[in-house]
Amino acid sequence: MPDDARVAALDRVLELTVLLGRDMTASLAASGLTVARTTLLWHLRAAGPSTQRALADALGVSARNVTGLVDGLAAAGLVTREPHPDDRRATLVTPTARGRELLDELGRGQAELAGQLFGGLPPDRLDALVSALDDVLERLRPLVPGSAAEETP
Repeated sequence: MPDDARVAALDRVLELTVLLGRDMTASLAASGLTVARTTLLWHLRAAGPSTQRALADALGVSARNVTGLVDGLAAAGLVTREPHPDDRRATLVTPTARGRELLDELGRGQAELAGQLFGGLPPDRLDALVSALDDVLERLRPLVPGSAAEETP
């Protein structure tokens, strides 16, 4: 494949990144969220109640950063802090019913956008796109510090 085709492919991926980032930021702002707070909520949904230390490790951020994120989510009524049943020094962060409902709403929005973007693609082209993106992600993760072991959200 000629270099200019590779550069053109990267240009398209970069444009997609910018456009999807703008869409996500606007969508989350309408719900009163940031990308960081939403990432924390999604992690809680997948992993279940977690300590703030576990959240910091999973998200690759400082404990102080997680404290700020959890404070904001708790103030918005989206998570609670509860005493850890086995470690009196730790607390567990858990999404509230309102937090889970908001994640459900965001998931529906994501599914709607996926339908708008990919609904018209024939299945074989969509499969090829997913496969190509998987290949790119497999190559990119080791190049980005802190993301080699990351899984898709």
